[in-house]
Amino acid sequence: MSRFHCETSMQTPVNFDSPDLDSLLSEWVSALREFAVEALVVLGPDPFGARADREVVAVHPPSAAVAAHALACSDDFGAPWSGSDAPLVAWQHIAKSEPVGPGNWRRLWLARGFQTVIRVEFSLPAGRAFECFLFSPRELHDRAEAAPLVWSTLNIWPLVRRTLVQARGVLSSRERDCLAHAFAGLTARESAELLECTDRTVNYHLANAMAKLKVDNKMAAIQRACWLGEL
Repeated sequence: MSRFHCETSMQTPVNFDSPDLDSLLSEWVSALREFAVEALVVLGPDPFGARADREVVAVHPPSAAVAAHALACSDDFGAPWSGSDAPLVAWQHIAKSEPVGPGNWRRLWLARGFQTVIRVEFSLPAGRAFECFLFSPRELHDRAEAAPLVWSTLNIWPLVRRTLVQARGVLSSRERDCLAHAFAGLTARESAELLECTDRTVNYHLANAMAKLKVDNKMAAIQRACWLGEL
C-alpha cells in the first residue's frame, strides 16, 4: 500500500456511525469471548484506490482503531496474499511471525495484550477481498482451536455484510437491481422487462450508478459495487 494513501485515507470505520452494525459486532465479540477473542477488524478494498489499497471498514472495540489502521496500511496479507495460492483462512502468533513489509501493526496489537490473529478472507473480483481478523490475548496451539472461530465468521458474515451495505451504501435499491441484472448478462431491455419499466429507465439508473461510483462504463461500475459489498 502506498505511503501517501495511508497518510491520507484514515476513514472512519462504518460501525462508528452505525448503531446497528456496532451492536452486531459487539454481540459477535461477546459470543466469541468463550474462545478468548476480544477484538475484531474488518478490512475491505478501497474502491477508488489502487489494487493494494485497503481501508478499515469496521473495528470493535473502537479503541483498537489505530492498530486496525496500521494493519490496513501494512503489506501483510492483502493483495499479495490474495494474488497467490495462499489459503483463505490463516492464523498466526503475532510475536513470532515475520512481517511481510514495513509497518507497526504487530507492535500495536502486542501492546494491547494480543498474541494471536485469525484471518478469514471473502474474495471479490479482480483480486480484492473483505478480510475479517479476530484477535485473541492467548496463543492458539492447533487448528482445532481456530476452527470454531472460522466457523463463527463464515456463519455471521452474510449478516455483517448486509448491515455494512445498509450503513454505507452509495447506491439506491433500483441502481443495485439494474447493476445486478447487467452483471447477470441481461440487456437494458431484458432488465426492463423484469423490473417492469422502460429500458430508458434502466439506462438512467445505470448512468446514476456509474456517476456515483466514479466510472464511465457498466463493467467498472459492477466491479466497484462488488468491492463495496453492494453486489
